[in-house]
Amino acid sequence: MSAPFRFGPFYLDARIAVGGTAEVYLARPAVPDTGLPDRLVVKRLLPHFASENEGRTMFEREARLHAAVRDANVVTVFHAGVDEKGEPYLAMEYIDGVDGYRLLRRLRQEDELLPIGVSIYIARRVLAALESVHAARDSTSGGSLGIVHRDVSPSNIYLSKDGTVKLGDFGIARSTTRATLRSEVGHVLKGKFGYLAPEQVAGETADHRADLFSLATVLAEMFLNRPLFPGGGQLAVLLAIRDCRIDALVDIKSRLPPGLFEVMSRGLSRDPAKRYESATEFSAALSPFEADPRLATREIAARVKWVQSASSSDQLKAVRESVRNLRASRAANPPPDFAVSETPSSIPDAMDYDVEFEAKTERYEIVPSFVQKANGEKLGPWAFARLMEALATGQVQRGDKVDFVGRGFQLVEQIEELVRFFPVTTAITNQLVGPGSPDFLHHIGEVSLLQTLMRLFVNSESGVLFAERSDESGESGRKELYFTNGKLHHVASSNASELLGEYLVRRGKLERAELDLALAVLPRYSGRMGDTLISMGLVGPVDIFRAIREQGRDRVADLFLWNGGTVTFYRGQDAPHVEFPLELELPALMLAGLEAAKPGEAPLDEYRPKLHRTLVPVRETPDIAPLMAMTWPPTVEMVRAMLTQPRPLRDLLKATTAAGELSPGDVLRAVEILVAARLLSFA
Repeated sequence: MSAPFRFGPFYLDARIAVGGTAEVYLARPAVPDTGLPDRLVVKRLLPHFASENEGRTMFEREARLHAAVRDANVVTVFHAGVDEKGEPYLAMEYIDGVDGYRLLRRLRQEDELLPIGVSIYIARRVLAALESVHAARDSTSGGSLGIVHRDVSPSNIYLSKDGTVKLGDFGIARSTTRATLRSEVGHVLKGKFGYLAPEQVAGETADHRADLFSLATVLAEMFLNRPLFPGGGQLAVLLAIRDCRIDALVDIKSRLPPGLFEVMSRGLSRDPAKRYESATEFSAALSPFEADPRLATREIAARVKWVQSASSSDQLKAVRESVRNLRASRAANPPPDFAVSETPSSIPDAMDYDVEFEAKTERYEIVPSFVQKANGEKLGPWAFARLMEALATGQVQRGDKVDFVGRGFQLVEQIEELVRFFPVTTAITNQLVGPGSPDFLHHIGEVSLLQTLMRLFVNSESGVLFAERSDESGESGRKELYFTNGKLHHVASSNASELLGEYLVRRGKLERAELDLALAVLPRYSGRMGDTLISMGLVGPVDIFRAIREQGRDRVADLFLWNGGTVTFYRGQDAPHVEFPLELELPALMLAGLEAAKPGEAPLDEYRPKLHRTLVPVRETPDIAPLMAMTWPPTVEMVRAMLTQPRPLRDLLKATTAAGELSPGDVLRAVEILVAARLLSFA
């Protein structure tokens, strides 16, 4: 424990927590009678963040948002300022107690559960805090700040020795009012991924209802005594969240009071529109199941003291476990910035670390592979990256033998880690001839890919689409697209440049040297690039999750750039088992493809001869009704809303341009999709 020292208007007595960007101290005012309590918490940026504009901007934003909220269930911010050196700080309320993470961990260790009514009491106090957060207004203009907390998780829920419950840590909160907080542009999600809402995981627009989903996840964990979304890895957890797999809650439905499961199911809806509209509405739905507040307060106070009385050996074990977890997932799970429940000596400086890239390379022994061709030719030693290239280009084929990283020679098609890198071949198509003969074959150019995808979407098709490129440039390529009920389940490509690692390098998420290292050690992770990058701490799980989805989208969009070739569809063919099913909506893929083929205002040249023609919305008929009820991408929905009556295309473009919401290119791409769907036609 360091000796007290002066920092601005405070004495910092002891550091009680350190997180990814800031450190927290138990403090006291340096000057008496300032109106501040004798004990408080001071949060300051870590040195390397304090010297960066971005770090300071984020810290200042946190101070503004946190200070804008005044509620008995929100940790109070007394003062925000800078010391004599210009270093920013926050002076906040000190909670003498524990956070929800520590309470749940101790309950799990002792195999005990909180009473359901007490858990709901805690949840309703947090919902009261969230109602104040979401309703906060700008002190100058009086307008809504539109704050979304974005990190409602057990470690940010504080329970005191007197039984009070408070929500804290606005470190990654954001305001949806761009004019008020312009620094929000480009902000990267950094929340604890096990408590994210599905729309946050998928990179979709998220509002205050994401906080309600996160709170429902925390409440479910209190009922279960384990996380609601478990998984064999971080990507598996994100997939479970995306698909809202609440099987664990279904399993305990019988021991919940009648009606509570239905309340939780609504709070955990995949579609934000189907959740409770506000924290107040969610709280009202939970109210009948809440314990008497006096009994709940006494129970919480007793549990807090019970956790604090844990032996020092238990605390040390927990800290070591925390450090290990932090090292494994620091990129996506920065530890809590505000953990007032820990004693000053229980969090070692080991949590404040930075692993250099060179140090990582020393942890892995690079084992080469050798190839023995069917004709007797011997190749190698090869690094894994070279072996992948040989598989993708056909230099190594089925029937060849590979001594993969020293395991001994085996047929390459029997090595699980390598099979995934085989290129798509016409031999696969030949296996489908016969009972599974093609349901349709189109020549690219004669039938557009937009029309093909729309056909699969309208009919909710399941099957596989093979695309083979052949155009004037001489370029070739093959892709397999698997569909389930009108959604893209999986897409495979013969183009080695479309592999995940290369995709991340192009997107600036990964350095070339880091990819080379990951490729070298890929065999240790069964050839799974995502798991490799996450385990090595090179890319966070949320970034990997989104990159895989975006990679699938871009593989389809690339097909819109092909000038020649064929697409062949086989209905009813089962999709291969993949660890990351994409489940992408086809209208969004259509829009991405059109944007790739006709970027910016390029569609204007094509549609200029049609500007005088009138667009006519179709009348609803039984066969078209399902399409009219579907949810389309936002730009498409906006154009639909403006075409309830026949309207010349020129007038539509003028109206949307005047509104400033859509560009002419956006409008024309939306029109093209609606015409392909037969929801619009040209008179």
